[in-house]
Amino acid sequence: MTAPHKRRAVLGQISDADVRLLKVFQAVVDCGGMTAAELELNISTSTISRHVKDLETRLGLTLCRRGRGGFALTPEGERIHAETRQLLAATQHFRASVDELHQRLGGAIHVAVFDKTASNPQARIAQAVARFRKEAPDVVLNLHVSTIQAIERGVMDGQFQLGIIPEHRRSDTLLYEELFGETMLLYCAAGHPLFNRVHDPAATAPAGAGATAGTDPHAMHNDDITWHDIRQHAFAGLGYHSPNMEVSHRERLQRSATAFDQESVATFILSGDFLGFLPDHYALSFVQAGQMRAVSPTQFAYQCHFSAIVRRSPEPTRAARIFHRCLVEAHQGRAPPQ
Repeated sequence: MTAPHKRRAVLGQISDADVRLLKVFQAVVDCGGMTAAELELNISTSTISRHVKDLETRLGLTLCRRGRGGFALTPEGERIHAETRQLLAATQHFRASVDELHQRLGGAIHVAVFDKTASNPQARIAQAVARFRKEAPDVVLNLHVSTIQAIERGVMDGQFQLGIIPEHRRSDTLLYEELFGETMLLYCAAGHPLFNRVHDPAATAPAGAGATAGTDPHAMHNDDITWHDIRQHAFAGLGYHSPNMEVSHRERLQRSATAFDQESVATFILSGDFLGFLPDHYALSFVQAGQMRAVSPTQFAYQCHFSAIVRRSPEPTRAARIFHRCLVEAHQGRAPPQ
């Protein structure tokens, strides 16, 4: 019996048509399927499917499985997607470099930010955006939210021109510029054994008395609670390398539930079954609603320091450098140029 003839790729030089097909493929992967990519691409699902099939024919590879089981990349599709991201990022960087030679500020930059920074009063990212828009009104600014590792990896491979992350360990391939801080407190919710273990200081404070600066008026203050006590309760922590994971390992907390963003940590806490660390500014609305309390914030707290990151080489585009400067100036409190 004759062995089946293996398909051979007909891809030679990469044409503009190939780049368009790759952009469609990337959008499909990023959106999680062809139907989901309709709005992003503004073309029909049938057209998207045809484009992906054309790309598979050009490459001589099966990139994805689609059917009742949903959309999923093949191992070859995973590899092509990774290469596509790098190719499109390099193309964008080339276009930006040409613009710089013509002293134009156009195109687009992609900035990635870690979870739940908008409510942080120390973060002045929005002010930096306003500064940037005045200096570079023709540049399209794309803002993404992702995990620390995805942001670092995206900056390294050119998917993002700049990232903003809580520092946990530094990479030699990236440059860091500290911007602002964040206080992380340990919270429990109504229904948790610790929630009513001690009184709520706000309930017994004299009328008109304010909270001491830097403390939560709804926090549970009890010097008798120790890390040993905390270890007896289920803990919900982040499932990737981060300051959250470093603290939980240092204090030997047993992670009983794994979260991959702050929203998930909050959901675990609100179940009443878990303790977890949250940014104090993000937890504030839950605290004010009586749904959460911080457990002895003078004992169970840690600080995060957020930095802007860009890759060392190749040098960031002019637009990315301007946005980086706007970030630094906004967080230093310097007045924007008139």
